[in-house]
Amino acid sequence: MPLRITVTRFFQLEAAGGLLLIAAAALALIINNSSLSWMYNAFLDTPVVAQIGAVKIAKPLLLWINDGMMALFFLLIGLEVKREVLGGHLSRPSQIILPGTAAIGGMVIPALVFWALNKGDTAAMNGWAIPMATDIAFALGVLALLGKRVPVSLKLFLMTLAIIDDLGAIIVIALFYSGELSNLSLMLAGCSIAALIAMNRLGVRKLGPYLLIGLLLWVCVLKSGVHATLAGVVLAFCIPLRTADPDASPLLSLEHALHPWVAYGILPLFAFANAGVPLSGVTLESFTHHVPMGIAAGLLLGKTVGVFGLTWLAIRIGIAKLPGGANWGQVLAVSILCGIGFTMSLFVGSLAYVPGSSEYAGVDRMGILTGSILAAFIGYAVMAVSSRKNPIR
Repeated sequence: MPLRITVTRFFQLEAAGGLLLIAAAALALIINNSSLSWMYNAFLDTPVVAQIGAVKIAKPLLLWINDGMMALFFLLIGLEVKREVLGGHLSRPSQIILPGTAAIGGMVIPALVFWALNKGDTAAMNGWAIPMATDIAFALGVLALLGKRVPVSLKLFLMTLAIIDDLGAIIVIALFYSGELSNLSLMLAGCSIAALIAMNRLGVRKLGPYLLIGLLLWVCVLKSGVHATLAGVVLAFCIPLRTADPDASPLLSLEHALHPWVAYGILPLFAFANAGVPLSGVTLESFTHHVPMGIAAGLLLGKTVGVFGLTWLAIRIGIAKLPGGANWGQVLAVSILCGIGFTMSLFVGSLAYVPGSSEYAGVDRMGILTGSILAAFIGYAVMAVSSRKNPIR
């Protein structure tokens, strides 16, 4: 599949998927704050068991969504990253400088904002990475509301920035949010990875063997103490992109098949399962508490300052140029929209504050929703004003 068609399809799916994410999150909030809340919680607590011989995985449905289905989301991210690095918008250093610099600012500054508001509370500091990532589907969904008034170059800037952002989040999860490790499971996971690499080097082009070994890898990583979703990224990096027939690329075929399932199924289901914050008893203190405040401020202020500040610096010192057809107001709007953390922030929050073992479990969601919603509305307003005809450049 030609790269141009892949990018066009990416924007179409991400934008529509972002709007569906908004609907799923709103539905979860409505149901869990109505007389049907018992049904919502019963749905998420439904026990699901998978067993083959002595290998047994028994988890409530919520964890199957977060650990299982989200592995497919990370598989898709891995496929997108590999495609962009080998033949897309990350293939040349000149293409990476501006979004890469902006992404670094968008990860470091939000974490520092969270640290400034939570330093001294060891338990709270586990959530330092929550405001670091950008929800590209949600952000592109907001941009989609403005149609062709937003230049394609700006969408590509946001897409590349968010992909680098997600890659940074993956590294953070691997390094800081893994549990106690099982040497046997890690050894078996290593054997699975070796098999995947060997198939790639031997020229295996059928997807079936990769997916079969990938499933085994997921089980091993799940049992190892390293977060299971990382298996999706490793699998993606082992799937071949280039073949003798460019129209039969295993990577592009899998990405093409997986994207609608993730955009229209997995991510909205994840949003529905994790965004249902009970609002009974919510007071002003619920928003001013240092954990949700740190997350909301990190997303709204930290992301804006980090992304816009380093973008301005990179262009000012001459190592990058402003995206073609864009103005500084639009860049500011994109910087604000990067504060829509939502999916990845909710995911990192579930790792940072584990229900049943952390006093802050669930508290983070108030900050994530507040910061993400404010970033969406303010970013949209700034973009709408900045995208009028004959903007000042």
